[in-house]
Amino acid sequence: MTDTSSARVGTRQVPTLVRALVVLVLLYLFLTGVSLLGGGFKSLGQDLVDGLFEGVSNPVGGLFVGLLATVLVQSSSVSTSVIVGLVASEVLGIEDAVPMIMGANLGTTVTNTLASLGHVRHDQEFRRAFAAATIHDFFNILAVAVFLPIELATGYLSSTAGWITERVIGSSGASFKSPLKQAVKWPSGLVKDLLTDLGARGDVKGGLLIVIGLTFIFLALAYITVNMRLLVADRVEVAINRALGAGSGIVAIVLGAVITISVQSSSITTSVLVPLAASGVLTLENIYPVTLGANVGTTVTALLAALATGSPAAVTVAVVHTLFNISGIVVFYPLEALRRIPLRLANGLASMVVERRSAAVGYTVGMFVVLPLFVVLVLR
Repeated sequence: MTDTSSARVGTRQVPTLVRALVVLVLLYLFLTGVSLLGGGFKSLGQDLVDGLFEGVSNPVGGLFVGLLATVLVQSSSVSTSVIVGLVASEVLGIEDAVPMIMGANLGTTVTNTLASLGHVRHDQEFRRAFAAATIHDFFNILAVAVFLPIELATGYLSSTAGWITERVIGSSGASFKSPLKQAVKWPSGLVKDLLTDLGARGDVKGGLLIVIGLTFIFLALAYITVNMRLLVADRVEVAINRALGAGSGIVAIVLGAVITISVQSSSITTSVLVPLAASGVLTLENIYPVTLGANVGTTVTALLAALATGSPAAVTVAVVHTLFNISGIVVFYPLEALRRIPLRLANGLASMVVERRSAAVGYTVGMFVVLPLFVVLVLR
């Protein structure tokens, strides 16, 4: 057995209880990072903050900033948690954050699209894999196309989320007593005091807090994902097959949400489906509802981050994320005519890229890099 294999076996032999405790410590680190991020932006000068987020006030610009940020960090959980922190620190308003949240939902689909390219050498495998990956893309694109105009015209998502937040928290004031916020107060204060003792002041201190906060968020979520994947990896495929064998779309949606909450990554849930589709084990119709559930499950991270801030506005934005995904399911899934739109689009694109492999790369790079960069640069 090679050293690499030995290391892998050793990793898997870590007791379940120890791994679960590690996840709890990492979750605490994540919440501390969110708190530091908010404190960092509060410490920056207003002119500097305004310059950093120039163009985000345009809804289309905000949408593509959220998309691009998620592509860069390869995690919608990271980007939505950062957005929540920005709202909590009053750098972003709720109206500006909503399109960014939608963009983050779009950006998270790049991982499974990239995963499908691994099957490019085999026509039928590639067609099935690419369709399984891009059905996530098309559903999210359609959801944005429907709900972004509705939100801009009526404020449906933000006003409904605000109403829910007020009922749950019981106050519409500037802050609320969050036990999570109190839990991370000590380590956050320790970091801030350490920077002050080292001579950091004003914008320098704010910048360092942002860097430390982002580092905590990114590392914590990355290792939470790794550990949770090892804890539940053997059960995920079995659970998916059992649920789909029952033939219930609702069960599959719930399963997708539960798995995603467990592994803290919608990318893992949807990427597991790609090789299963490529091999013909699962059909596109069976994969579709699991993908929708993954969309809902990934919103839990932002909800936890929002509760750690003690800001009703941040909680409202996190609820918007959940409400957006649930609303998309309610509109597109129950009626067969609407349910089949993403299926047809994904199948059509997959058939096209099988005929011309370069189109797959062109779609991926164009959709997730070139287009958002172009829009963001134009709107700055």
